[in-house]
Amino acid sequence: MKQQSADLGHGPVGRLLFSLALPTITSQLVNMLYNLVDRVYIGHMQPVDTVGSLALTGVGVCLPIIMIISAFAALLAMGGAPRASIQEGRGDPQAAERIMGNSFTLLLIVSIVLTVLFQVFAEPLLLTFGASENTISYALSYMRIYTLGTLFVQMTLGMNAYITAQGFTTVSMKTVLIGAGLNTVLDPIFIFALDLGVRGAALATILSQAVSAVWVLRFLLGPQTHWRLRKEYLRPVPSVFLPCLALGLAPFIMQSTESLIAVCFNSSLLKYGGDIAVGSMTVLSSIMQFAMMPLHGLTQGAQPIISYNFGARNARRVRDAFRCLLRSCVIYSLTLWALVQLFPRLFVLIFNNNPTLVDYAAWALRIYMGATGIFGVQIACQQTFIALGNAKTSLFLAVLRKIILLIPLIYILPLFFADKAFAVFLAEPIADLLAVCTTATMFSFQFKRSMAELEQQVS
Repeated sequence: MKQQSADLGHGPVGRLLFSLALPTITSQLVNMLYNLVDRVYIGHMQPVDTVGSLALTGVGVCLPIIMIISAFAALLAMGGAPRASIQEGRGDPQAAERIMGNSFTLLLIVSIVLTVLFQVFAEPLLLTFGASENTISYALSYMRIYTLGTLFVQMTLGMNAYITAQGFTTVSMKTVLIGAGLNTVLDPIFIFALDLGVRGAALATILSQAVSAVWVLRFLLGPQTHWRLRKEYLRPVPSVFLPCLALGLAPFIMQSTESLIAVCFNSSLLKYGGDIAVGSMTVLSSIMQFAMMPLHGLTQGAQPIISYNFGARNARRVRDAFRCLLRSCVIYSLTLWALVQLFPRLFVLIFNNNPTLVDYAAWALRIYMGATGIFGVQIACQQTFIALGNAKTSLFLAVLRKIILLIPLIYILPLFFADKAFAVFLAEPIADLLAVCTTATMFSFQFKRSMAELEQQVS
């Protein structure tokens, strides 16, 4: 049966956005199951209060490396896919294929380099990221196997974005449904039945990602895709891939600095609160990632609409798409904030049922996600900058929240509070509040100017 792509240039924007966003949100949520399912099973390894908690903390300190791998995929996917959509909107599908082909080759090169680096330097990196003598064995067991599948992760995440950008969101959703479903089945078999522990969790993940990668490449080489992977476009051309890298720097920094931030959080919390605080941070970051996925799904659903119509110089549809995106993001983030503040223990119990860890993490979660209610504004505006090809502003905003604000606050705030672990958790909502105010102000000026220039080009 032939897959149909969305008509990005016509029809009600709201209906189109949600038709694209629903499978994308599903994809984002299911994609998180790769690591979350691992953590859920690992956190319940017996006995829970010793092996389960230590194994969960060990896998948690692997998160920075996992985020670095995903960040390099985002560098080429989120930098190249919007530019390909813009070229499609301008009526130049060959340029879109050229961008996609260059991205494929660069993803292949990056995968090889990252695999070698992480295999060689796994132990010192994990110790830097907050592993202790109690958790390093679990972390190494997981990471040695997981990083062998770097190529599959890069191809799945990186090239699936080009399927979404064409409007084939149902196909891109199936990419992650297939992999995550397989991972969910294989995890208990490898972890418990075969008694492989954390190594089994990592093995299940890379095998599942391999199946997803085959699915993606099969589609992009087949007859149904609008943009096909062609041999003549695989050779990297600087004039093609450098603008994509420039635009992709913002999502790259947003994801790669999660690794740096995890190092800052884990090292500070290990100092002020010990393994229980680091374990809580693993739970908090897992909840935050899973909860933020619908926001990322909404923005990825909106990206093809905004980018295509920006390329087609249709300012009205660009405005309509952004307004619909903003409303949806704000409603979701406010709802999420209310649920976290009212029922923090329910969120924590998903990942661990150790009473001591649950009590500590539930207290910390209310603080850590204290500004989540307004974060919908941040992500809607920042991702729209990327969809419009505005590399400089999107890069500045990515650097602002994580590097300029959050990291210094992690170290500065404990100087002013007696409860220093509380101060470390408080850094997150303060950074979010300042970043949202700055982003909204910049967006209100630059978006109006961009739309005015677009209308002048048409007239």
